[in-house]
Amino acid sequence: MTTGIVEDVSITSVNLSDLTSSSSISDKVCVHWGCELSSSQTKVVFKAEDDLLENQFFIKTICLSAQASDEMHVVAVSDGVGESKPVPIATLRHCMPTVSFPALELMPPVTFSLCSGKGPVFISAQHITLNPTENTEEDEEEGALVG
Repeated sequence: MTTGIVEDVSITSVNLSDLTSSSSISDKVCVHWGCELSSSQTKVVFKAEDDLLENQFFIKTICLSAQASDEMHVVAVSDGVGESKPVPIATLRHCMPTVSFPALELMPPVTFSLCSGKGPVFISAQHITLNPTENTEEDEEEGALVG
């Protein structure tokens, strides 16, 4: 899993192994992710590592910078399900600079595009990785009862 974190104007990559180096990884890992869209960078792609883990990606907020010009800024998104076309999910202007999403889940890879406006526009999201192969206590108890 690779994630980008906004630092000034650049995006820094963080690897999951950097966050958890012990052999006892919990069954759920949550990492916050963010990016900036602007006239110099109109597209950003979030990709999860190609592994056997289940990946969930939730968009939390999209907000307009105070330095952005007073014009319509349209952000579109497309996810990894099929050959999807970008769908506009936020229209921002100084009178409405922030859009919050309580539960907008997308399947990685996710591509964000600034379709209109010059930005900067900031996107905040959450990447959750689940390990479906780990046994829970209930599974172990059921196995003991059967055996």
